[in-house]
Amino acid sequence: MGHGGDVIAELTTDHREVDDLFKQFSDTPPGSEDRKRLVDALTIELVRHSAAEEEYLYPAVREHLEEGEALADKELADHARVEQLLDDLQQRAPDDLDFDRLAVKLRTEVTAHAEDEENNLFPQLRNGVHSYVLEELGNKVRQAKKTAPTRAHPSAPSTSPANKLLAPGLGMVDRVRDYLSGRGQ
Repeated sequence: MGHGGDVIAELTTDHREVDDLFKQFSDTPPGSEDRKRLVDALTIELVRHSAAEEEYLYPAVREHLEEGEALADKELADHARVEQLLDDLQQRAPDDLDFDRLAVKLRTEVTAHAEDEENNLFPQLRNGVHSYVLEELGNKVRQAKKTAPTRAHPSAPSTSPANKLLAPGLGMVDRVRDYLSGRGQ
């Protein structure tokens, strides 16, 4: 959950972990409970990652980059699509006909989003934001992931200040539900 380094290193490591979960999913037989377990793990990682980006990264993008407003809005739209797919997947059993189709669509969306961040947004941040700010953002993102929700909440706010106020409460409720159900363990 926390890897160290500046915000770019932290989020890039998250991307590689999600890639690994998608690979595990692909290597698992269709319809198996292991696929549901992997979708749960993907959901936990993606929601934590997204919440942290929405709380700290995208406000910094708006503040520090010339086209920051448009960049942040595009990233938030990507998150909204992913969040809806995660919510749709959580409503389905692994042997449901739509389960694998939704998982493939999720992988496509997430991969495109991560590639766009790594190839476009992160280089702009590296060139346009002081390394001290990137280190501080890395620390804030790591802290945010500790209290972030672990389930998709497509109707929850994704911009400040509402997301910073609600995310820890949603995260606490999600972690209690996860503990009681054994999800993600």
